[in-house]
Amino acid sequence: MKYKLVVFDMDGTILNTLTDLLNAVNYALEKNNYPLRTIAELKNFVGNGIDKMLERSAPSGADLKKLKVDFTEFYSVHCGDNTAPYDGIVDAIKEIKNCGYKTAVVSNKDDYAVKVLVDDFFNGLFDISIGAREGLNKKPSADLVNIAFKELNTSCEQSVYVGDSDVDFLTSQNSKTDFIGVEWGFRDRELLESLGAKIVVSHPSEIIKYL
Repeated sequence: MKYKLVVFDMDGTILNTLTDLLNAVNYALEKNNYPLRTIAELKNFVGNGIDKMLERSAPSGADLKKLKVDFTEFYSVHCGDNTAPYDGIVDAIKEIKNCGYKTAVVSNKDDYAVKVLVDDFFNGLFDISIGAREGLNKKPSADLVNIAFKELNTSCEQSVYVGDSDVDFLTSQNSKTDFIGVEWGFRDRELLESLGAKIVVSHPSEIIKYL
């Protein structure tokens, strides 16, 4: 085995979360009398965590702290209403686990939501799930990935990062892991390849052959 640990991004990689994110963003925007956003717009705003997503969604000068409170109020209850795993991803992760690899989720989504969604949709398939936490830098910093290395007794040389975005590619570089891009998420193959991604898969079943 080339690797011991397979680290997955969440939004756009294992779960399609866009509709629930949009509903929570628009709930917060509407509550504060700001213009609403479309799903096409939001698709370009995600990837760097809730704070940055709200900053990108809101008009200049908006009260971002208030928006986050309102977003969290809604999303904490409704984060799984329309969210679902991408076709084939659950079977792919089961195969990866059955082959003896350790698995982790590392996401810029707030830690509470990461854990709720992993429990709801991937119960038992991940050895650890890590979201944004106070005092730690978000991706593309290596901080969150390094927690996975420490908790699962692995190293960057033994790990590969699977993700759909420029943030994920940069995270793999900063954490010194190999990278597998996926083209079904919030960014496209062309972007990932333009950044230097050497492997980009079109279906979850392809991941295992690169491990």
